Amino acid sequence: MLAIEGTEVGRFVAMILALMSAVFHAIFGALQKGRFDPWLSRGAIDFCYGSMALLPALFLVPPPTLEIWGILGIAWAIHVVYKLLMAMAYDRAAYTVVYPVVRGTGPLITVIFAGLVFGEQFSTAQWMGVLLLSGGIFALALYNLKHVNVGRDALGAALILAVLTGCMVAAYTTFDAYGMRAAENPFTFLAWFFVVDGIVFPIIAWRRWHRMETPPEVRPLMMRGLIGGVIAFLSFGAVMVATRLDKVGEAAVLRETSVVFAALIGWLVLKETVGPRRLTMMAAIASGAVVVEFGA
Repeated sequence: MLAIEGTEVGRFVAMILALMSAVFHAIFGALQKGRFDPWLSRGAIDFCYGSMALLPALFLVPPPTLEIWGILGIAWAIHVVYKLLMAMAYDRAAYTVVYPVVRGTGPLITVIFAGLVFGEQFSTAQWMGVLLLSGGIFALALYNLKHVNVGRDALGAALILAVLTGCMVAAYTTFDAYGMRAAENPFTFLAWFFVVDGIVFPIIAWRRWHRMETPPEVRPLMMRGLIGGVIAFLSFGAVMVATRLDKVGEAAVLRETSVVFAALIGWLVLKETVGPRRLTMMAAIASGAVVVEFGA
């Protein structure tokens, strides 16, 4: 990995990893909705990936330095705030409204943060691609918003929370990339990140589960957590490696094509109707990602 960092091969591998992350992130997002409370789903997922990462962190990578422990602490705090905001938004509005707003806000802010922190510069064409991608995602959110018939009284608060969550996506994407670059062995940061990130939400979920009048069965909940934990490695892990190999902003933008993959999963697997308007928005999102990747 260190040998191809900053090379054309590294750029190509980063592109593949970012797109792979987008596919798995669409699946990951779907796991947090449905039959289980989103707080419980997130707690089960975090417990599973934190537990699975512990042995590699202890025995397969060099121990973190004092500097890396400090970076991990800040990264942990950013991710906790992000997950709290996301769960609060899901409590107030439909997934199809909240998710696109979060994913549309993220790349816009990330590109700005990456410029400030890493000195990355986007060409005019790439900026047009970012606006096309985010515009397509926001248009998809507005389209879904028009078709929401329940819980409209809480939509204003949900949308504010979704925008704030998108800002936190940008913050953690940029800071995680900083951590991956600060560590001599990037897999030290990656392994220990999953360990520390899996601490808080299992406690929140456990307390919430005990306060429920009719709590769900633990076994199916933990099975979803196990599946989500594996997917988290493939989604979050892949994009973090991509930010080490190439530009943070480009990886972040490519990852937001997860909205397209989420719609495709809904169409192909769940037999949801897509329609010409949603197809147009999906085409705009995909086109924006292509322009960002090849418009340098």
